[in-house]
Amino acid sequence: MSQFLSDYLYELPPHLVASRPATRRELARMLVLHRASGRIEHRNFTDLPEYLKPLDLLVLNDSKVIPARLHDSTGKIEILLIEKQDEFHWTAMVNPGKKMRVDHVVETAGTTARVLEILEDGTRLLEFAAPPDIEHHGAMPIPPYFQRAADEQDRERYQTVYAREEGSVAAPTAGLHFTEEILARHPHAFVTLHVGTGTFRPVKTEHLAQHTMHHEYYTLSASTSDRINETKNSGGRIIAVGTTTTRVLESQPPGELRETNGSTDIFIYPPHSFQRIDALLTNFHLPGSTLLMLISAFAGRELVLSAYEEAVRKEYRFFSYGDCMLIL
Repeated sequence: MSQFLSDYLYELPPHLVASRPATRRELARMLVLHRASGRIEHRNFTDLPEYLKPLDLLVLNDSKVIPARLHDSTGKIEILLIEKQDEFHWTAMVNPGKKMRVDHVVETAGTTARVLEILEDGTRLLEFAAPPDIEHHGAMPIPPYFQRAADEQDRERYQTVYAREEGSVAAPTAGLHFTEEILARHPHAFVTLHVGTGTFRPVKTEHLAQHTMHHEYYTLSASTSDRINETKNSGGRIIAVGTTTTRVLESQPPGELRETNGSTDIFIYPPHSFQRIDALLTNFHLPGSTLLMLISAFAGRELVLSAYEEAVRKEYRFFSYGDCMLIL
């Protein structure tokens, strides 16, 4: 059984990491992986309609990325806001941590922030003198492997066209390929899961069972629950757009879906038995990541890694701004 970190590592040439988006959202390539046969097709995202049936339902995460990366007035301290407690209090990652001790005060985002507490995982609980003005002072929290600072292009492109519920500090990247026109042509529904740092924290234990996911908050509306139930009852398929959507749906109890909101720390890795989704659209994920483990649970580790080898050979673009993969 593939329950060890070393089972999910692969070699990726650095030049295949996409640090910029495609010239247009829909111009991604799409590797199609058929689980039953192991067959691989090399297509484009615009070919997605060919794989959708009339009764199918796309389910997407409509969480909106906030400009959560801040710097203090000296430019030497970086603050990544993670979770809003109320208008004046946020948990945050800070760098360098040695300067941000309890009671230390910095000027940032048009106000001041004081360190109230250093939490168990090293993050800080910050108290702001006034609500931080992140719209004017914050930058989009693009991944560090881009090896560059965020700019105005990221304000638009590191965000899905259907984002509406503010709260994520990373984009649900599988949805970045959709345009409003493409989405409008297919039956779809939304869940909301605010993507935190937990999804992307590296697994540091060789035995996967020892890794703990952080809680991420989600909302599953009555209308989405009803549409998913109706789709399943009519014989249609649930096409999850992204691993975040998958985690919301797979964390629900058995039986018909119901309206709910809460948090989930579900960690999906083999041999998870999927109950809610029938197909998955996703990007290519980092070696050793919980996201790679999730899709390996869905399609099988050996099949997924062979598809990744093929994607490397064909020079697909990887990670957040990269190409996508449809697993049927």
